[in-house]
Amino acid sequence: MNREDLLFSIRTLIRSHDAAAFASIASTTHALDLVEALDLFGTDATLGLLMLLPPPARAELFAHFPDGAQDALLTAMPRDAVVTLFEHLPSDDRADLYHRLDAAARQHLLPALAKVERDDLLRMAAYPEGTVGAVTTSDYACLAPQMAVADAIAHLRHTALDKETINIIFVLDHDQRLRGSVSLRDLVLADGHAPIESIMRSPPTTADAYWPQLQAAELIRRYDLLALPVTHADGRMIGIVTVDDAMDIEKQQDASQLARFGGTVSAQGNDLDVRSTPLKQMFRVRVFCLAILTGFGILTSTFVAAQEALLSQVIVLAAFIAPIVDMGGNTGSQSATLVIRSMALGELKLSWRDVWFVVRRELPVAAGLGVTIAVLEAILAYFSKGVGMDVLLVVGSSMLVCTALGGIIGALLPFAARRIGTDPATLSSPMITSIMDLIGVFIYFGFAYLFLGDLLTAAA
Repeated sequence: MNREDLLFSIRTLIRSHDAAAFASIASTTHALDLVEALDLFGTDATLGLLMLLPPPARAELFAHFPDGAQDALLTAMPRDAVVTLFEHLPSDDRADLYHRLDAAARQHLLPALAKVERDDLLRMAAYPEGTVGAVTTSDYACLAPQMAVADAIAHLRHTALDKETINIIFVLDHDQRLRGSVSLRDLVLADGHAPIESIMRSPPTTADAYWPQLQAAELIRRYDLLALPVTHADGRMIGIVTVDDAMDIEKQQDASQLARFGGTVSAQGNDLDVRSTPLKQMFRVRVFCLAILTGFGILTSTFVAAQEALLSQVIVLAAFIAPIVDMGGNTGSQSATLVIRSMALGELKLSWRDVWFVVRRELPVAAGLGVTIAVLEAILAYFSKGVGMDVLLVVGSSMLVCTALGGIIGALLPFAARRIGTDPATLSSPMITSIMDLIGVFIYFGFAYLFLGDLLTAAA
């Protein structure tokens, strides 16, 4: 079904409330495509259709909605439907949703849940946001090491329906400690009388529940895992992080780094969202960042204004201030972006060896860029403005030094941020540009006094 047909069908079902027809669409359309289409019809219409689905299908579709849409749907949903929804959601989605409820909603919800779901929810919700435990699901398949293969397969047939994945099955002892793992393929091909411990693989890579989430995502990517077991400090297994969870973590990380580098993060660390962030908050965060940068601009302009005597003698110098200082900021942003990317991929660490490696790599590139841009700027200045050799020396030398220095400073700033315990992604591109603007005018007028200072002496 193409998008136009899907939208037409939804529009028709909003009026007819045909449960069978909507269930058919939900079972034959990818959940993300259906969620995207439903988003166009508002909360009330979407909730009306969701309530037509059986609770398991409703929970499965609900889990694919973005956080803001989930919160709106939950607010409009009848209380008994909320309880039913929590009972059928995967444990990690259930914990995320519980974290976003206010205190009153939590007090109404918990007593209505069955003890098993309530205990699991409280256990998973106890992990702080941003930790591996907060994205861990307890819906995983496990077997005992002494169980026969045939019995294990029969056990999975009865228990695997509500599991997140059964491609990898974990082998636990009676204390819930991880002994190893077995793939579904190995299980199906093994002798039915063989014990599980004879075909299981050695204990796989594990993550601690209190590690940062990004560490789990890095392990999944590094070892090509479908599911990463999560353990307590005592070795007991509490759940798994799946590969789709890891993809979501890295997507959020990329979006967060992009927001920080663009200078669109609030003081509380929340990224701005063009769709859901209130206009007041968007204005407040952005004006705060720009106000700080205005301070740098005032320092720069004050220094430039102090050079009135020189500019009055060689007025054409004013025409080159913007391109020269901008080039330093642009080069610095390029270098910082490359280093931050390598840090995010684990290719660069906070060590003198890596710092020296980056300097050795960046220095010839920055010098080459400086020479190339300086020559180009001098040629364009000569033919477009007809300036003399003394001004060309000022412009060319300034462009060379600003470009080269911008590259080196931009490459080193992420290491400085990491050294003081800050995420390098918090270095915003506007901040780097403003710093280089201030340094650039010092360099520019330094060369101007060096090559044109005799004009001031003659004028005096």
